[in-house]
Amino acid sequence: MDLGIQGRVALVMASSRGLGQAMAVSLAREGVNVAVTGRNPEALKQSVELIKAAGGKALALHWDLSDASVIDSLISQVEQALGPIDILINNTGGPPPTPAAGQDPALWQTSFNEMVVSLIAITDRVLPGMRERKWGRIITSTTSGAIAPIKNLAISNTLRAALLAWSKTLAAEVANEGITVNVIMPGRVATDRLRQLDEARAKREGISYEEVVKASLRQIPMGRYGDPKEYGDAAAFLASQNASFITGTVMRIDGGQIQAI
Repeated sequence: MDLGIQGRVALVMASSRGLGQAMAVSLAREGVNVAVTGRNPEALKQSVELIKAAGGKALALHWDLSDASVIDSLISQVEQALGPIDILINNTGGPPPTPAAGQDPALWQTSFNEMVVSLIAITDRVLPGMRERKWGRIITSTTSGAIAPIKNLAISNTLRAALLAWSKTLAAEVANEGITVNVIMPGRVATDRLRQLDEARAKREGISYEEVVKASLRQIPMGRYGDPKEYGDAAAFLASQNASFITGTVMRIDGGQIQAI
């Protein structure tokens, strides 16, 4: 299927590894030129190599989401090197596992700035160009915890739920301007981050990593973890011309795991 986005330009946040990298590579397979961002130079180099191997043009940017002052200059670099940004993938790393009660307010504030405020500011920077060209795709990657809270991931559950409301609100504001705004939500997709969370749970509960995985698989009707490529391909579809009538929605890539309607 031709997704109709060959030659488009995408900015994929937090894309040096994991789900961000998978989304960047899937877009590159469709002929999209992709700017990848992250804080690890070696990991970014790997993302660039994967994008080039998939047939896309790549640009790597060292980007710390805690620093709002760099947003304009870094996006300007993307525009100068690749062209105006047509597709924005909002994505961030995850905060440390924590319960809801008793967290330092400074941790909440720092996480809010990195995971919510930064993405809103980045979107606001690219949105005027999308409006001018009457075409754009804004896709925000969140977590299943935003609608079915995950134990010991209180900060992630809370802040990513805020992104759902923001995305839905924005979608209605720009729907008649050729711009779609959607959320993509992973269940248990096999990334390094998921392994870290499973290992943390094993340590917390005094059981083996293998027992944690077995318990998780029992909650997934498909009986397996997702492949990052499956997640990336879903994001590429939402970015496509074929998805031009889909906006203000949440796409779950979860193997049937999420029980909330």
